[in-house]
Amino acid sequence: MATETLPYGTILEQKERLLERLRNIKYKVAIVSGKGGVGKTTIAVNLASFLVSKGHKVAILDADIDCPDVHKMLGINEKLEKEDGQIIPVEKFGMKIVSTAGIYEKEDQPIIWRGAMITKMISEFILNTDWGELDYLIVDTPPGISDAIYTVIQLLDLDGIIIVTTPPELSLVDARKAINMGRDLSVPILGIIENMSSEIFGKGGAEKVAKDMKVKFLGRIDLEKKIRELTEEGKPAILEVEGMQKEFEKIFKKLKFTMPA
Repeated sequence: MATETLPYGTILEQKERLLERLRNIKYKVAIVSGKGGVGKTTIAVNLASFLVSKGHKVAILDADIDCPDVHKMLGINEKLEKEDGQIIPVEKFGMKIVSTAGIYEKEDQPIIWRGAMITKMISEFILNTDWGELDYLIVDTPPGISDAIYTVIQLLDLDGIIIVTTPPELSLVDARKAINMGRDLSVPILGIIENMSSEIFGKGGAEKVAKDMKVKFLGRIDLEKKIRELTEEGKPAILEVEGMQKEFEKIFKKLKFTMPA
């Protein structure tokens, strides 16, 4: 697929096109982290895979435009195509995926774009992808609270965001910032997940943040060698790591309680 973007009109015109495009998507959830390296994409991919295992129709939008990882994590080599001006998602493990990794020939090719170009690319992915009928659109956002996240929030009427953090205080500080960002932008906070929970990084930090900031603690994913190995093989770890399956079962039950009917 070529990297050209399509012309856009006013925000109102975009919103009208968006309503038409996304009318068949039941839930739209963004995975957010204040800091990079906390395993946000790992959570996004495995949550999506868990939802597929429950019989749901799921897609992932990789909104980390300049450093996309979803393709690599799912072992995808296929490129995006266009038909009649619409982007056709790649499909693997029962889910649809759209990412800039599906545009470039080499996975190590740098994407050196300014914020305006990144915003425009996200807009094209959202507005011009043939998503079809979905139960869940999971958006893997870039780390931090950048223009990319604002674009996702502006264009998608999100049902909420899930905050991902690791236990150390440095990560927790940025998780608090992400929660406050969501509140400032009037986006529902579905809860917080502690990733890489272990003796090495500690445990319980996310629970404390959840209590202090009055958000739901969704669960914790332990740091396991098997998760890394499966990720490097291009497979969702949840397919084979029993402890992860059980934890996402708990997370989903809490999300079902939180999500609107």
